[in-house]
Amino acid sequence: MKYAVFFLALLGVPPLAAILSFNKAWIKYAVWIMLGALAVYQNTAINFFSYEEYRGSSRGMEVSIVYLLALALIILAAIKSRLPKFIPSAGAWLYVIYFLLCLPSLTTAENRLFSWMEIWKMIMLYLTYLSVRAYLNVTDDVKSLVKGLAAFAVFNFLLVIKDHFAGVYQPKGVFPHQNGLAMAMHLFANMFFAYFLARGLNRAKFYTFAFVASAACIVRTYSRGALAMIPLSFAVTFTLSAFVALKKIPKGRIFARVAPLAIIGLAGLAAMLPRIIERFTEAPEASANTRVELALCAKEMILDEPWCGVGINNWGIKINPPYEYAERAGRITNRGDDFRDGIVETVYLLVGAECGVPALVAMIIWFFSYLFLSVRLTWRLAGTPYAAIPAGLAGGFVALYLQSCLEWTLRMQMNLILLFFFFALLDHLNANWRRLKNEYNESRVKEVKHVGA
Repeated sequence: MKYAVFFLALLGVPPLAAILSFNKAWIKYAVWIMLGALAVYQNTAINFFSYEEYRGSSRGMEVSIVYLLALALIILAAIKSRLPKFIPSAGAWLYVIYFLLCLPSLTTAENRLFSWMEIWKMIMLYLTYLSVRAYLNVTDDVKSLVKGLAAFAVFNFLLVIKDHFAGVYQPKGVFPHQNGLAMAMHLFANMFFAYFLARGLNRAKFYTFAFVASAACIVRTYSRGALAMIPLSFAVTFTLSAFVALKKIPKGRIFARVAPLAIIGLAGLAAMLPRIIERFTEAPEASANTRVELALCAKEMILDEPWCGVGINNWGIKINPPYEYAERAGRITNRGDDFRDGIVETVYLLVGAECGVPALVAMIIWFFSYLFLSVRLTWRLAGTPYAAIPAGLAGGFVALYLQSCLEWTLRMQMNLILLFFFFALLDHLNANWRRLKNEYNESRVKEVKHVGA
């Protein structure tokens, strides 16, 4: 039945795109619905060739309402003659290169269907990226997209509160795992922290609340990696905001904005401190040992297949007999008929083991290109409201990429979809920064003349 519903929905995509083309405001609502669908992703996605018990980064060829709306936005852009190029930016080129370097791993894959599940996911993610670029090409409405992201963060926060009062030790909100929640909220919290620094509470109430909500989610997950990244990521955001994006604003005013929020944050942190300390001091030793053992297994795979890896999304197969990677790494396991070993807890080693060193290097360059782009855009857009976006995302990326040394979350679908949203937003700002800055400066001049008159 669900497949019939999916194909009916697919048939409705072109008419939906045609309807959206009649009213610019409807396009904004389509993006908000897209983010709303992401918030209920687990309940709306359909898995073709599903293998739910498999321990890998993809367990089926997943299709969601998010992707159908993404396709509608791309068709809409084509109708409006505002369709972006298929590879519209340097970051997109780096992703395509990374994707192509993953394909040779098909030659070493034990199960190519499992590999195609991950490849399908990578294609769908790129569709999402192009749809956000298409939306921004048609509307140039950065503000509505940021508002939609803020609403997503607030909705997620409400679910975390619900889980908190239900006695859930580590809530996960709309995400499939609490570590995915913590990592994603670093991007949201830092971006809206930069908005708060730029505008203050009076002019950015909703964004300030989104910042507080996102930061609270990070702390409440009790994720050790995410907690450790809080001081560093917010320090990066504050430095870029205060000394680059807002360099013409007196530093005393910026510190005055931060002080009350810092006091409230410290009070909340103090209330949760016993639980946070417990997470660091009473974490089971077996957890740390497992991380090390699985990392050694990944190392054995890389040594055997440095160029192609052991097969994209084939970790869950190659870690088991008849392959001896676990034994060679000294990992002791109780292997029964229904045995399923864990997945290596770092996205870098996972990609290196499954796809080879060239793909790993390409992924790292792709990731960090957006960190460098964020810093550069902060300089370019300094003095405009747009500068808060790259300034905040730079801090978020620092947390995301460092925490990824301990987590494989950046192979999870929801986290990657959100990451592509932010990448598309940065690429749009980079392609149009001169125009956006000139338009903002011209509007400021007109305001001054109007006040003077």
